[in-house]
Amino acid sequence: MTLAERVRAAARRLEDAGLPADDSRRDAVLLARAVLGWSAADWLTRHHTSPPIGFDEPFQALIGRRAAHEPIAYITGEREFYGRPFRVTPDVLIPRPETELLVEEALAEIAARGPGASPPRVVDVGTGSGCVAVTLALEAPATRVIGTDVSERALAVARANAASLDARVELCHGGLLASVPGPIDILVSNPPYVSEAERPTLSAEVGRYEPGTALFAGLDGLDVIRALLPDAARALAPGGVLVVEIGAGQAPAVTRLVSATPGLHLVRIRADLHGIPRIVVSRRDRGTVAR
Repeated sequence: MTLAERVRAAARRLEDAGLPADDSRRDAVLLARAVLGWSAADWLTRHHTSPPIGFDEPFQALIGRRAAHEPIAYITGEREFYGRPFRVTPDVLIPRPETELLVEEALAEIAARGPGASPPRVVDVGTGSGCVAVTLALEAPATRVIGTDVSERALAVARANAASLDARVELCHGGLLASVPGPIDILVSNPPYVSEAERPTLSAEVGRYEPGTALFAGLDGLDVIRALLPDAARALAPGGVLVVEIGAGQAPAVTRLVSATPGLHLVRIRADLHGIPRIVVSRRDRGTVAR
């Protein structure tokens, strides 16, 4: 039996476990490549060959984990974000494509400061794997980037990613902005925003495996954002910007929360590729004192 035939059989096993057919075929190939240490090009040119000795046992073990709906990123230990490989473990959320919009908005704000402006101080609250903080540090190398998280284990993952990608990022342990005094020029955050009511509806991949502390934020999913907004108003420099990722259907409530926060005003809300309002950009008022 060739590698391709073994992968087809594994894909059928994943389908029988309830995974969509397209995902099953893709994941079976990814796991085979992980065992073999092959690139995509290697697979294309060599998948009709016989598997090497010692392939089957580790491959079937990985397929078993995926059949139990463990996310592929946790099995392989890696997920691409903004074109770079990031280490991920069950201690951190798996980076998602929509969070790249958070990076894009922050980079736009950095660019808008102009070539003569001093390098901005950027803080990523709830940095998790460090994917946002590390990406900002690499894309805007003159910027001073700080990442915070309440989880020491998450910070260890972020630290490993910063080291492997040679990014200059300061990492601090603490909730919200407790470990980072102001003033801050740009504050970014992909906070927990899933409501407790949504917990039973989450897929097994998310609800069973991803860290709940990074997912859930109270009955309506807005508890962390409620706490972050007044902190941001106090810590941001005048004219400073807060860029936050939100969940589906939360834009009206977050808009009201921003409007009710002294010292902050809404700039724009950006939708993701599915048309869901996803990124909220607010600005600290100039010449006012936040309370």
